[in-house]
Amino acid sequence: MSKQKTAELRKSVSPYEKADMKASIRQMINTIPPFFILWFLAYQSLEVSYFLTLGLGIIAAGFVVRIFIIFHDCCHGSFFKNKKLNNLVGTITGIVTMFPYEKWKREHSIHHATSGNLDKRGTGDIWIMTVEEYKKASWKERLSYRMYRNPLVMFGLGPLYLFLVTNRMNRKDARKKERKNTYITNASIVVLYTGMVLWLGWEAFLLVHGPIMFISGFLGIWLFYVQHQFEDSYFEDESEWDYVKAAVDGSSFYKLPKVLQWVTGNIGYHHVHHLSPRVPNYHLEKAHESTPPLHQATTITMKSSLESIKFRLYDESRKTFVSFNEVKRQIKKEKMSLELRRMQTRS
Repeated sequence: MSKQKTAELRKSVSPYEKADMKASIRQMINTIPPFFILWFLAYQSLEVSYFLTLGLGIIAAGFVVRIFIIFHDCCHGSFFKNKKLNNLVGTITGIVTMFPYEKWKREHSIHHATSGNLDKRGTGDIWIMTVEEYKKASWKERLSYRMYRNPLVMFGLGPLYLFLVTNRMNRKDARKKERKNTYITNASIVVLYTGMVLWLGWEAFLLVHGPIMFISGFLGIWLFYVQHQFEDSYFEDESEWDYVKAAVDGSSFYKLPKVLQWVTGNIGYHHVHHLSPRVPNYHLEKAHESTPPLHQATTITMKSSLESIKFRLYDESRKTFVSFNEVKRQIKKEKMSLELRRMQTRS
């Protein structure tokens, strides 16, 4: 893609980079109060049936995801025009979703600036090893990576680790403002949860809130995973890496049913979001529809997204993701070839 076309593509979505106060307030009203209402109904349903509680909890978890999208937009400074308002709402929604605002904002901005760059992996993204890195890795590194990429670990233990460990600690290089925000978020969560436990009892609180946060965490990790881990995703070394190509070719268009699109705050239009993080979530669909070149982005559906589970390693030579079994066969074949050459040399 030429620099001229790159500039034109980014310019084409610029009209949608403006926050709309009415739309933002409307989204907060149709997202945050319904979550608390559903939470209360889930609590009340404990006396009726826990299956009903879980059903309400699943719906409430969807609203947690939607609250996170508001938090996410605030981190990008795209939900409101006013910076202080973004910071305030971002911090509050961060407490609700258990994400420290300043910490996540910095890590996520790094993710946007380095997505698809093989030389700058490691911050705000999912651990990806290339085939060559995996072949050269020690058995301990391979085991760690295989455990990390195991679906039961990533989507099962992942939400717990994210909420209870990663989001609760500051990075070593965190500045004072970031550290302070994390402390405020952690303290607010402790006060809020302690108050609810004292009011409702720890069993009732865990039975209602536990599934809600776990399911929302699972959904969040899944969305982030499938939007960058697909067969022909974009990954390049620093010398070849291009921001726009990484956005359009390295981020998928996750085509979801309208209800799920609404619940997930249009984040399925991830290619648009990576092209221009300043576009609020409620303008992403319009930006996509009005920009024909963006229609060429890789489209995945709920069915096809399940295939991403088998994508474990990135093959730089073939520019695609491969499974552990494929690499295992490669290693075995290379060992046999090496052994054959040794035998021929001896003879």
